[in-house]
Amino acid sequence: MSFYKHNDKIYIVHRDIPLHNFTNKAGVINLELVKACKDFFLHVDHVLRNETHFLFVETIQDAEIIGETQGMVEETYS
Repeated sequence: MSFYKHNDKIYIVHRDIPLHNFTNKAGVINLELVKACKDFFLHVDHVLRNETHFLFVETIQDAEIIGETQGMVEETYS
């Protein structure tokens, strides 16, 4: 499993596929095919692109506090 940081977000990379797999003979990228691949892969919610590959990634969500624990006391017994 690899991770990729982009714009202060961290992603889990599920697949990295070379750009040439999505281009036709004229060099035009088929974005519909990229979207179809994104929708096909499990847990992939975003696609990033670098100079050579499309990265099919899962966004790691920021932690969120869902409730206060004010007034809670933990007791231990020996």
